[in-house]
Order: sequence, then C-alpha cells, then structure tokens
Amino acid sequence: MTNHTFETTLRWTGNLGTGTSSYRAYGRDYEVSAPRKSSAIAGSSAKVYRGDDARYNPEDLLVAALSACHMLAYLHLCADAGIVVTEYEDSAQGTMRTNPDGSGEFVDVTLHPRVAITDAVRSGEANALHERAHELCFIARSVNFPVRCEATTVPT
Repeated sequence: MTNHTFETTLRWTGNLGTGTSSYRAYGRDYEVSAPRKSSAIAGSSAKVYRGDDARYNPEDLLVAALSACHMLAYLHLCADAGIVVTEYEDSAQGTMRTNPDGSGEFVDVTLHPRVAITDAVRSGEANALHERAHELCFIARSVNFPVRCEATTVPT
C-alpha cells in the first residue's frame, strides 16, 4: 500500500470591511490554490447560501471531482484495452439534500459521459469499462452516496 499526500490552500477573500460582524456583512468568496499549480480556483458558496453564482462552489467541485476521476480511470482502461477514445464529455449532476437543522449531504451523483470511439463494433466493450472505471475511481470510493453512470458511446 502506498500513501500520497495532496495539499491545497484556501484563502477567504470575502471580508467586505467588517469581517463577520453579521451574517449579511461578509462575502462568501475564497480562492483555492495548490503547490505547483498555475492558477487559483475562484470559489464561493452556492447562490442559495448568499454566494457568487459566477464562482465555483464546494458542491460544484465535488461533482466535478467525481466526473474527472471517473474519466481518467476510464481513459486508462480504454488505452489498456486498445479502444481509441477521440472525445469525452460528461454532464454530471449531483443532488444535495438540506435538512431542517441546516446540515445537508449529497444523496447521489449521476455521470452522463458521452464518449466517441473509433471502432463502433467495440461500443459494448467500451460501455462495460465504465463499471470498472467506477470501481477504480478514488473519489467515488471515498464518498458515502451512490454515484451512477449513464454513458453513451458513439462512433467518431
């Protein structure tokens, strides 16, 4: 077993002059950066929580992490199997429930990858690799809610 460490820095940029003097007195904006990364990610809370809708929120980033992890595992499996992928796009969707006490949790995420391959005869095999990619995805293995995959494979 090998351990890997990942580091990020989060810096709140939402002090509007009076800090958190009241719930409405501060912005929810922040920046996420990491060593050796070329740029920061501009974040905020979701609009429903007084955030800036033009910035990524933690919920967006969780869904994106699941989507990206699945894609990277899938592309690896396709390369190993000799299936040539020429395009990959995923419109992932997550559902979060907010509880009466103000807490919340994701209840599911569904990935909708659309994959183009060069050999249409191998579409069934290409679709089957999504299940194995899900088993390998580090992020999907780390969450406590279902992550589903509804893939479409098309010829290039």
